[in-house]
Amino acid sequence: MQFGIRALDETNDLAGATLAHSLQLAPRKKLRKGHLLTAGDLDAIRGAGIAEITVAIPEPDDMMEDSAAGYIADVFALDGFRREDVGTGRVNFHAIADGVFTVDPDRIDALNRVDPAITLATLPNYSHVRAGQMIATVKIIPFSVGGALVEKAAARVKAPDTVRVHPFREGLKVAMIQTRVKGTKATVLDKTWKVTKVRLEELNAELVDESRTDHAVAALAEEITAQIAVADMVLIFGASAVTDRRDVVPQAIYQAGGKILHVGMPVDPGNLLVLGEISGKPVIGAPGCARSPKENGFDWVLKRLCANIAVTAEDIVGMGVGGLLMEIPIRPHPRETASPVRS
Repeated sequence: MQFGIRALDETNDLAGATLAHSLQLAPRKKLRKGHLLTAGDLDAIRGAGIAEITVAIPEPDDMMEDSAAGYIADVFALDGFRREDVGTGRVNFHAIADGVFTVDPDRIDALNRVDPAITLATLPNYSHVRAGQMIATVKIIPFSVGGALVEKAAARVKAPDTVRVHPFREGLKVAMIQTRVKGTKATVLDKTWKVTKVRLEELNAELVDESRTDHAVAALAEEITAQIAVADMVLIFGASAVTDRRDVVPQAIYQAGGKILHVGMPVDPGNLLVLGEISGKPVIGAPGCARSPKENGFDWVLKRLCANIAVTAEDIVGMGVGGLLMEIPIRPHPRETASPVRS
């Protein structure tokens, strides 16, 4: 593409060129940026006393911005998205269901490295999205770009599942168990039930039962066995935080016939999460911060499971980058204490 200032004289036939900057020709006559100039436009510009303009002139092998964006969108648009019409070199994509958005970062990076003229932006990986929410946008920066570059960029994102929205499961039944020790307040347990019910509803899941038992391995294991029989997932809110794989919550999962996939996570708040499984059904030992509605590591695991995305130990250990979340005031041991006052 040629780009620059051109004089409006007989040596320059600029009909078909793209106007790079808007021009006000008269109080009620304006030519906007991106307008394809006609011979009549050029006469009007001269009549307004303008001697030179900034234009973009495509090369023979160029694709205009809308055609280029549309070409990439045709490859990139997969089932599960609503695609907007192209305009000003841009195509936007929107989710058509509530769920979890996933993306292959390497493919997106590969497209964006082809040429600065071609860009693709998405939401962060594993974002919680709502139906109608924008999830990605293709944007061509200049008014035209080489066709070979467009084809190369499109090839980078052609493979399946470059981006995907995993809808939340329909009819997912979740049970929760809360343990008690001497001094545990019923008001705390009641609030935890309310917060969890709302949290699950936002993920299209139903809290079908809630039970309370002593903070002891045998009692908790018995309750887990009963709840896993009627639910697709069990959440455990322990009265005391888990500090080891041999602690009450992981041991109760073992005793109920389950296995422990991981203890702990590099997300704060949320470090003290336990992820287990019984007969293919997830069992989560929730960290204490999950009693608060504020985002924490528990949300990161829960939303993936509610969208039928498997969570492995490897997935959890990979959550550290970006895993430092905002502090939750109710935590009994905040990560930062007040700084001493200096005189």
